[in-house]
Amino acid sequence: MPTFKFSKESLYRLDTCHPVLKLLMIRVLDTSPRDMTILCGHRGEADQNDAYSKGNSKLRWPQSKHNSFPSLAVDVAPYPIDWLNTLAFKELSVVVKSVWDEMSDDERDGWHLVHGADWKMKDWPHWELRR
Repeated sequence: MPTFKFSKESLYRLDTCHPVLKLLMIRVLDTSPRDMTILCGHRGEADQNDAYSKGNSKLRWPQSKHNSFPSLAVDVAPYPIDWLNTLAFKELSVVVKSVWDEMSDDERDGWHLVHGADWKMKDWPHWELRR
């Protein structure tokens, strides 16, 4: 299996996320059969309201899990990105859920993982932590 590494930009974005999300995504990349990119971690007020106005978020600042610091949400995509390839997003979600299930209770620190693809309006890249 090939070894993948996050780009500097992905690492920067991932570094804005909660430590549990960071640990999860690093482990996912280590076990994934394909490369992936971090699209978004923390989102400030201007970026959140821009995402809302473009229809990329249903929430205004500061209601999104992306708006906390560290971010309780991360958007991840298989790389190279093909927005029409839902199969690639589904395959990545299987890896993310598998790695999450393998993490210990101590590593999860009481958090539950929620995938945006489980919502009525599918958000394939979105993963968030909830208590």
